Amino acid sequence: MDLNHYTKKKLNKKKTTTSSMTTDEEEESSCYDYSFCCFFCAMKEPNPRLRRSAVTTFFHEMPHRDDQSHVLVMSALWNIAMTHPEDPELPMAGALRCMSLLVTKALADPTWLLRHQNIYIPYYAAHVVGSYTIRLPALAALAVESGAVAPLIGLLRGTMTWVEQRVAVRAIGHLASYDTTFPAVLRHADELVPLAMQVASTCLDTVYKQFVGVPPAEREQYHRDLLTRGLGGTEMENRKAEEWASQLQCWCLYLLSCFAFRDKTFHDLICRDVGFLKDLCRMWGGLVNGDSPAGVGLMRILCRSEVGREAMAGCREVVTSLCDLSRSSDDWQYMGIDCLLYLIEDLNTRRGVMEAAAPCLVDLVELRSLGARRNLGDRITKALLLDFDHGVKVGTEAERTIKSLWELKMEREKREEVMPKEEVIERQALAAIKKQEGNERFWSGDVEEAIVKYTEALELCPLKRRKERLVLHSNRAQCYLLLREPDAAISDATRALALACPANGHGKSLWRRSQAYDMKGMAKESLMDCILFVNGWFHGKDCNERKRRAKVPYYAARMINKQMDKAGLFASLATSKKIKSRDGDDGAGDESEEEIGIGSGSSMSGSGLPTILEEPWLRKAKKGLDG
Repeated sequence: MDLNHYTKKKLNKKKTTTSSMTTDEEEESSCYDYSFCCFFCAMKEPNPRLRRSAVTTFFHEMPHRDDQSHVLVMSALWNIAMTHPEDPELPMAGALRCMSLLVTKALADPTWLLRHQNIYIPYYAAHVVGSYTIRLPALAALAVESGAVAPLIGLLRGTMTWVEQRVAVRAIGHLASYDTTFPAVLRHADELVPLAMQVASTCLDTVYKQFVGVPPAEREQYHRDLLTRGLGGTEMENRKAEEWASQLQCWCLYLLSCFAFRDKTFHDLICRDVGFLKDLCRMWGGLVNGDSPAGVGLMRILCRSEVGREAMAGCREVVTSLCDLSRSSDDWQYMGIDCLLYLIEDLNTRRGVMEAAAPCLVDLVELRSLGARRNLGDRITKALLLDFDHGVKVGTEAERTIKSLWELKMEREKREEVMPKEEVIERQALAAIKKQEGNERFWSGDVEEAIVKYTEALELCPLKRRKERLVLHSNRAQCYLLLREPDAAISDATRALALACPANGHGKSLWRRSQAYDMKGMAKESLMDCILFVNGWFHGKDCNERKRRAKVPYYAARMINKQMDKAGLFASLATSKKIKSRDGDDGAGDESEEEIGIGSGSSMSGSGLPTILEEPWLRKAKKGLDG
């Protein structure tokens, strides 16, 4: 209904009233014909009773009418639901029932979507349901009573497009979160669990093929409008599409986590698909969706059951990804550690994962805390030494690692506890001398001998001198970098970061591990370390001068740009598309990329910009080491 037409009608009606009517009569007379009314006018009605009646009538009639103004109403309702998700007024007036009917109508009659701007309505309707069910169980129960589950599943099937799938699985995930509404979702588990697994595995490829990899002029216009509302151009559209694709994947994983958390019988269904497990360990919320644990969140739940642990341990890709996550500065590092501990504490899976997990976890045994988790290093030590006394064979590398851990945490700790104070001081002084000798060897270019001296210093330095040992591990990591031994550099840098207070709080070790990960082509881990390094650059103890300069170090900016290109959600898809395109040129466009480096400490990974050290070590060696 035209707003101006309605306003004139209302004013004319007021002129015909008598001047003797009371205030209550004036309010009653402002009531209009409720058979159908303008939603916006109804929302402006100051009388709550009249407004509720008008809005209820509107929501009752809306699914049965075909009006070109519906899309404006849906946009307004979307905005209200986003900003006031706990306000029950509109849901209680029938908004959720109306949204369910509109989605059902769209699924049943595709021709209706082609009229006016109805193509936008299913997206807005599912989003409204998801927004109103995000916090209050009562509104979630109302959504179930309103018949929202079935039409949402219809959208998740892909009856329309990935844009509607995103908001549909978001809403279903909210409904699966509450005890009161989970049974309604559980009734559809046979379809929802495999469907969520499929969408999670394929959504990035789908979004790339249907949107990001398509020329702007050929993209669905309504997708472009929903993503950016016509602002920002192609670059903004691509960024938003990456964010939405990540959210679609993470919401699918969240839904699967709800099933797996509430009922362990679903663990077998999820773990039966080995291909999904391999995909799962590569699912990363990334920088665009950093508040979601993504794949590792579900893996952690699966590791709580025997079926899940056996499946995790039997998949080499999963174990490797957990090891990489455990030795990273990702916010979900503790989840990777938890998963590995579940696997090695279970005697049925311990032997299968120890060869990979032990060298990784032993670098973390001196962690005192990680966020809210206390004494994490002690738990790691206890788990690794679980069957050391029994002589159980677990693999050559694991045995060597566990033996070194026993010598460090059991024998050496006991010796130092009873060691005379004078001897402790003497050993500390000798360690300082060895460290200085190592620095001198490093400055003179004899890196191998510097490693020997730092190792001798570590053997002498008392375990309680955490700060001194941190510096020694970090300096030795720098040496391994120069010798292009990234695994050793990662191990030492990780040990230094475990000794830091807070954990992962030592800038130089972060930067050195970032370079080592770059040498190995591990873009995500390198990126996370570099970002945390830059964050410490501006917020660390010695950052006053840096704040005044207000600039990210050039070498760190180069690293971040390089790794963001490689770690992006669509990076592998874009690369494969370029390769196919190049193959189609019959070699005419073949290019060879030359590796470039700066100074002796350059890291060259074979593509993109080269990584450089903090300072070329031959020219400014003292800045390449800690004190």
